[in-house]
Order: sequence, then structure tokens, then C-alpha cells
Amino acid sequence: MIEINDDIKLIRAAETDSTNSMLRRYGGEEGRLFTVATADYQTAGRGQAGNAWESEPGRNLLLSIRLHPQGLEASRQFALTEAGALAVRDVVGAYAGEVSVKWPNDVYVGHGKVSGTLSECDVSGRLIKTCTLGIGINVNQREFRSGAPNPVSLAQAAGCCIDRDEVLGMLLARLRVYVAMVNAGRYDRLHGLYMDVLYRRHGLFEYEDASGRFMAEVEGVEPQGRLVLRRQDGRTVSYGLKEVKFIINNQ
Repeated sequence: MIEINDDIKLIRAAETDSTNSMLRRYGGEEGRLFTVATADYQTAGRGQAGNAWESEPGRNLLLSIRLHPQGLEASRQFALTEAGALAVRDVVGAYAGEVSVKWPNDVYVGHGKVSGTLSECDVSGRLIKTCTLGIGINVNQREFRSGAPNPVSLAQAAGCCIDRDEVLGMLLARLRVYVAMVNAGRYDRLHGLYMDVLYRRHGLFEYEDASGRFMAEVEGVEPQGRLVLRRQDGRTVSYGLKEVKFIINNQ
């Protein structure tokens, strides 16, 4: 059940290029907390760093959520990434076990990717004016043809068809909780929750950067969102998006 009130404005489309672009073009009434655009199909869906997002028409949850954070400094915008990832993780956890957040904001069931988020923020002075979270959740798709290495859906994990509106309603409810934490400046608490569910949080695993493959463990995630790895030789190195690759072999 989706709870819609003055805090949330929901816009639906059967087809669009991308829900982020759809929301960017929208010039109508805004919700006080969220303005949400959903579509059954995207002709040009995108993930982080320009990656394409595969989705069969009417099978999955494709949406973008425009937020208006209160007093959030641009240097702290990763807190919104954490809020979005935690909200999706909570929803996926209602249908599947062993759910984690793979840095920076993919949500995994085991070693399979069930969701990804594209974050686009507008800055005014030192503060974030608006931020749009473009979220894709694999809900009922059972076959993936794009060549992505490890996709999985809620239906595959749960063994049954899932109501997409139920997933949407749960997501908006959980995001409300985490955005309230951001607006209250509870960054440390939010970050602690994020680290608690981080994929590969403990243990030595294989990664790859521009110099080749190496073994490392997660040392932490910086406030600006950079991943800090401690290599097997004891050196620590921090990485931005696309600077390091997780080597996943369906462990």
C-alpha cells in the first residue's frame, strides 16, 4: 500500500527514456518531502558511471526520487547515498535473506545484484539544494540477457511473484526514516548502519585496480564516500567510483 499525502507527489508513466530525465523535465507540483517518478519501462535507463540498466517492461521497479535535504553540506552528500541504499536494503530484506550493500550503493542478495542507484545532486553554495536518487530494483524478472555478471530478482529469491506497488510503498516508508536522520544531522548513526550491512565488511577478498589484482579487506568508507581498503601487505588505499573492481566468482 502506497501512502500518498502532501509529503509525496507520485508521477507514473508507461514508458520514458529514464525516470531521472523524466523527473528533471517535470515542472508541476512537488511533494514536500519526495517527488517520485516511476515507469514500467525505460528506453535509456542508466546506472552509475553511464552503465546501462536492463529491465523487461512491467517486471521491475524503476523510479527516481527527488529529495530536498535540509542544511546538508555538499561535502556530506554521501549521506544521501547511504540513506537510499539502506532503504532499498531494508525492503529487499523483507523478501530475501543474506542482503547487503555493495559499495557504494548496490544491493546484493548473496553475491547477486538485485538493485542499483544513480545519485545526481544539485549544489547551491555549500549546500545540497536537491538530490535525485534513480533506483532500479529487479522485482519479477527471471531471465537477464544483457551479459551482466550477477543479476538476481526478488521473485527469484522469494520463489514467488512480488507486487511492485507493495515494494514501492515499503521503499518510500523506509527512505522517509533515513532522510529524517540526514536532516537531523545524525550522520554517524547513519554511517554506522551502512557499515553494519556492507558487503565484504569482514575478511580478505580479491579486488582489482589499475595496477592489477590484489587481496584486501575493508578498512572503512570515508565521509565523502571513498572506499578504504587495507591490502594484504598492510598498506591502505582509498578509491573513488570505478577506481576499484570487486572480483566476484559466485562464492
